[in-house]
Amino acid sequence: MKPIVMLAALLAAGPALAQTQVQMNAQAATAYTRADAAMAREWRATYAYMKALDARDTSRGGGVGYAAATLESQRAWLKFRDTQCIIEGSEFAGGSMQGMVMTRCRTRLTNERWGQLRKLRWGR
Repeated sequence: MKPIVMLAALLAAGPALAQTQVQMNAQAATAYTRADAAMAREWRATYAYMKALDARDTSRGGGVGYAAATLESQRAWLKFRDTQCIIEGSEFAGGSMQGMVMTRCRTRLTNERWGQLRKLRWGR
């Protein structure tokens, strides 16, 4: 979101939402911590599920296992998330909002990854 649009949205919301940058950074950090913990729990469950699937599926004939592929995918996703959020934060390079924007990006992408991992186990 462009800085002018963000400012206009904050002004339109009224004084009830007025916060310092420090408060907004703290809220963004708390949201990210929660999202990351939820994704980590889902990751452990999905990885265990893929290991069990490896043990049951003998049709692959020595191909890459599901658990190994899932681990490789997660490692690539972590790199994507972190680099993507650097790019998104660049709009505010050197400004007080840069860290918050990057943290919100990590939260958004982490929540999306949680859903992707969950879908691997539950198909929803």
